[in-house]
Amino acid sequence: QVQLVESGGGLVQPGGSLRLSCAASGSIFRLNALDWYRQAPGKQREQVATITSGASTRYADSVKGRFTISRDNAKNTVYLQMNNLKPEDTAVYYCRMTNVVLNIYWGQGTQVTVSS
Repeated sequence: QVQLVESGGGLVQPGGSLRLSCAASGSIFRLNALDWYRQAPGKQREQVATITSGASTRYADSVKGRFTISRDNAKNTVYLQMNNLKPEDTAVYYCRMTNVVLNIYWGQGTQVTVSS
């Protein structure tokens, strides 16, 4: 059974940093593409960052230069380093994994709140 477990969310002041982690189990992690999504209250879920099995990355324009996605295949974990956080980054953050046969799995989400 595939499981994704996020951690690292919390309350941070504007300009601060957080690092989210998503630990995966039950799949051949190194072959899978990984994404971070977020959903703010009253808004649709949006894609924030992607990292492929070959470690290529893409970012939403709203987070370019501030967020960094990375993966550690030895630990079956994907990370999202978030710097210079803004109030508009407040959302529930989800990790998503897509395996080689295009099955998609989601984590349960972790809350990030940026407020003074």
